[in-house]
Amino acid sequence: VGRDKSIKALDATMQDNKQILLVAQKSPDVDDPGVEDVYEVGTMASILQLLKLPDGTVKVLVEGSSRSRIRKMQEKDGYYVAEAIRLDDEEELPEQEMDVLMRTATGLFDQYVKLNKKVPPEVLTSLASIDEPTRLADTMAAHMSLKLNEKQQVLEMQSVRERLEHLMALMEGENDVLQMEKRIRGRVKKQMEKNQREYYLNEQMKAIQKELGELDDVPNEFEELAEKIKKAGMSKEARTKAEAELNKLKLMSPMSAEATVVRNYIDALVSVPWKKRSRVRNDIAKAEAVLEADHYGLEKVKERILEYLAVQQRVRKLKGPILCLVGPPGVGKTSLGQSIAR
Repeated sequence: VGRDKSIKALDATMQDNKQILLVAQKSPDVDDPGVEDVYEVGTMASILQLLKLPDGTVKVLVEGSSRSRIRKMQEKDGYYVAEAIRLDDEEELPEQEMDVLMRTATGLFDQYVKLNKKVPPEVLTSLASIDEPTRLADTMAAHMSLKLNEKQQVLEMQSVRERLEHLMALMEGENDVLQMEKRIRGRVKKQMEKNQREYYLNEQMKAIQKELGELDDVPNEFEELAEKIKKAGMSKEARTKAEAELNKLKLMSPMSAEATVVRNYIDALVSVPWKKRSRVRNDIAKAEAVLEADHYGLEKVKERILEYLAVQQRVRKLKGPILCLVGPPGVGKTSLGQSIAR
């Protein structure tokens, strides 16, 4: 407790009957709450122990006794004084039906505690010794991860049956969410364990082969790829991309599917003849003979190819136009490309 009004109220209560009314404020953002900023229903409690700390705050231990509703509240001598009425619990169910409701609620709470690691298992032991339904409901609500407005809603319920059924509905919803989280964590953990196991076994196999002398003369795979990238004669952009992919590959498990994709991509980049050029032969007569020998028909296409070669022969440095062969499968695009290569 740190507010001046609250500390003054505690001091006044300690000098009187040690009875204090505890109410929650509606919004935690309000530093100095007024009458309209707090809930009407709260808990009447007795102060068991009060300890003043060196920083000016007060640590207080209280024991709740009953639900109470504020009838009148006013400020007096720097703290709030309230007139409240006691709210008695309503138990409208027969004893046998109430026992079944309590047993069902306890079973759901047991499942909630096992799924939620934030609740200590010792709570289940204390619940087993509770015979009163109202105390059972309040104890379960106190240990559940509920928002302030949800806890206030439970506090304002006078009907024990309504309170237990409301908590059971909340627990069923939370149990479904917690089970889903558990399944997701299990799948992620299983995948991580599989990847780690594969990486560990792979590294162990390398270490064994090295001990046996099998890897002494074998070059490092990553060093070999780096050397190939260096000697490939790539453009600046292509080399930057290849080196980035190689660094990514070093961090991957060798057995993962993505590592295979990255490795194939690097191999494809390295295998491209970046600096190799073939000498262009501009012999129109020979080109026409090759085209006629390899293909029957396709007169317009062959004529366009020969026209392109003729222009290239005259200009020497051809800029701009690029021949593009378009058509459905099987019409001869690939075989025309092979003829041009000849």
